Amino acid sequence: MVTFRAQLLRPAHEQGWTFLRLPVEASNQFKSRGMVSVEGTIKETPFQATLQPDGEGGHWLKVPNELQQRAGIGSGELIDLAISQTTNEPEPEVPDDFAGALASAPQKARDVWDDVTPAARRDWIFWMTSGKKAETRSLRIMKACDMLSKGKRRPCCFDRSGMYDKSLSCPVAEGEAG
Repeated sequence: MVTFRAQLLRPAHEQGWTFLRLPVEASNQFKSRGMVSVEGTIKETPFQATLQPDGEGGHWLKVPNELQQRAGIGSGELIDLAISQTTNEPEPEVPDDFAGALASAPQKARDVWDDVTPAARRDWIFWMTSGKKAETRSLRIMKACDMLSKGKRRPCCFDRSGMYDKSLSCPVAEGEAG
């Protein structure tokens, strides 16, 4: 069990959720520099989530509004967490645009999608959504459907840590230069 205290921050350009950066000592207790599914407590309230890579060898955690309300916490607070890596990988939320594209893709693409692990589906989704431009996302969705229809089970060239292509990183907090 990894225990630590962190400040809950509000992203500069988003609404409805907050996040926290794991202290280096806490982040270093996980073997992966990439995404890590965890379970634990935030201010004694149980939750499951996936730690995101910060692109600098550490992790950050998105804290949705619903969890904030259950835990009675808000932006700016210092909160106590206790987390451990879980072997029970949560099913990722499939974006509507990809779900639509997959529904009209060849049956082989849907079969491969259904057969891969939740972790592989998460990698596909992060690869598709990590592009900064709408055109990049659309292109990646088309490529994903094509690769899945050819039996490919993981996206190519996806840096799970965000350290090399900076496609994954920690949000900029309100009030920070970004």
